[in-house]
Amino acid sequence: MNSIEKQLKEFPYQLILGSNSPRRQELLKSLGFNFINKPIHADESFSEELYAEHIPLYLAEKKANAYQDILKEHELLITADTIVWCKEKVFNKPNNYLESKQMLENLSGQTHEVFTGVCLKSHKKQITFYDVSKVYFKALKSEEIDYYLTNFNPYDKAGGYGVQDWIGYIGIEKIEGSFYNVMGLPVKKLYEELMNF
Repeated sequence: MNSIEKQLKEFPYQLILGSNSPRRQELLKSLGFNFINKPIHADESFSEELYAEHIPLYLAEKKANAYQDILKEHELLITADTIVWCKEKVFNKPNNYLESKQMLENLSGQTHEVFTGVCLKSHKKQITFYDVSKVYFKALKSEEIDYYLTNFNPYDKAGGYGVQDWIGYIGIEKIEGSFYNVMGLPVKKLYEELMNF
């Protein structure tokens, strides 16, 4: 057993992921940590005065504070929130087909930022951090948007799209920063913060 295997196996906390997102579950599992998933249902409203990275940081903390159980000494809760930020405006999860279409039309041919805020909470302390990635979209054709929305139903994704979906394959010209952050979890930063917690 090498040192990394040993660190992961002997990690001193029982990780609890408070998320409904299958992408976050998949990414945390791929990092090599054992964890329990306990989705948190929290009100995701926020003040219009919040700007860019402050929105997902606030929401990640709000989700952590909505966790129902009392954290035991050996438990560490992870919550996260992702937003798309374009033209000084937040693009959250769309409610329906029309909202998704409007979002993708706005992102088409533009560069936008994806911010993910993460909160780590134990019974003794709580920290928050974020990562940002810049995404360059080509100009999307109307029929490409319609095909994507008809076949992939991206209504649980910020900005109305998944980078790992068909629209990401054909529409994203390049990404500056973490690809996994765009998926919903900045795994490099998360790994570092967990190891230092």
